[in-house]
Amino acid sequence: MEYSGKQNIIHIQRYHAICGELILGAINGQLCLCDWTTEKHHNTVKKRLQKALYAGYAEGKSEITQEAAKQLDQYFEGKRTKFDIPLLLAGTDFQKKVWHKLLEIPYGQTHTYAELARLSENPKAIRAVANAIGSNALSIFVPCHRIIGSNRSLTGYAGGLHAKEFLIKLESFTLLKRQREEHAF
Repeated sequence: MEYSGKQNIIHIQRYHAICGELILGAINGQLCLCDWTTEKHHNTVKKRLQKALYAGYAEGKSEITQEAAKQLDQYFEGKRTKFDIPLLLAGTDFQKKVWHKLLEIPYGQTHTYAELARLSENPKAIRAVANAIGSNALSIFVPCHRIIGSNRSLTGYAGGLHAKEFLIKLESFTLLKRQREEHAF
């Protein structure tokens, strides 16, 4: 659905990452969308956001999407380990609780779905936590790539397993490089 003039507008722009193509979207001065374009998941997320925010999409950069792109550039260059951009988490209270817990996972670390369920104070809700993670519209900014299977294997990811593996390795490499630089002096 494109903007019809009667709704809010989510300004969207494409962002080419080294591991895949993303769509960035902002509404009312907040980033509400950073999603991979390669998976069928993308259309589900876009429709859910449209409904939750009563919004249509309009191609075009905004101050927030441009800042998000700049911060993503820094992240992929290994120069940024935390984002400081206003985020709009559009979802149920439970989803938002899970997403906030994702934001607490330190850069370069991973947790399992079960660990995240425990942190969310719902230790038996592993499947519900997994579904909330799957509804995350802010990939990378809300780091769902840091969630792995109980056997420590990579599991589903909206950008594909290659992107998830890339992001986890990027963060590990960046931390290792920084540790080496600190100990070099």
